[in-house]
Amino acid sequence: MKEKRPIVIGVTGGSGSGKTSVSRAIFNQFPDHSIMMLEHDSYYKDQSHLSFEERLTTNYDHPFAFDTDLLIEHLKQLLNYQTIEKPVYDYVAHTRSTETIIQEPKEVIILEGILILEDPRLRELMDIKLYVDTDDDIRIIRRIKRDMDERGRTLDSVIDQYLSVVKPMYHQFIEPTKRYADIVVPEGGENHVAIDLITTKVASILSER
Repeated sequence: MKEKRPIVIGVTGGSGSGKTSVSRAIFNQFPDHSIMMLEHDSYYKDQSHLSFEERLTTNYDHPFAFDTDLLIEHLKQLLNYQTIEKPVYDYVAHTRSTETIIQEPKEVIILEGILILEDPRLRELMDIKLYVDTDDDIRIIRRIKRDMDERGRTLDSVIDQYLSVVKPMYHQFIEPTKRYADIVVPEGGENHVAIDLITTKVASILSER
């Protein structure tokens, strides 16, 4: 009898929605299981052919910024229990690093990113699709705090980027994908009931194998 393929859980939502917290909360519920995280952010396109000044104008919240074809190819390999070389993105140089990360296949794959439900080919590969739905005000506050604390950004630059790029891209490309979700999770990682429901569902699938 052919072995069943891994379970793919897609977790999406706007920047600062808490999707990473939800992903980690699910991941931490299965310490004794074969589980991995796969971030769409690792698959930003290589921009080594562009000048540094040109790279600085990249809109990272647009579907065109991602090498989704490569992500789909890698996800299909993982579903066939094949090892992949996951790309690494260099946020300082604004292009793909020459380094890669060897990723072994696992029984559960948590696929996380702002635009993972935008591509129908990716949606077809997911077993459970989650959309983390958090109020715009909370998301901008979280983004300001993160970018200033972790990325050394100024308040003005964070607000300018949010208003000019992040917010319009969210309403154009990310929020419309909510309709493809199986479960909408309000308030991200603080929603323990939703996380418990999801982990119970995953546990029941695993126990049937």
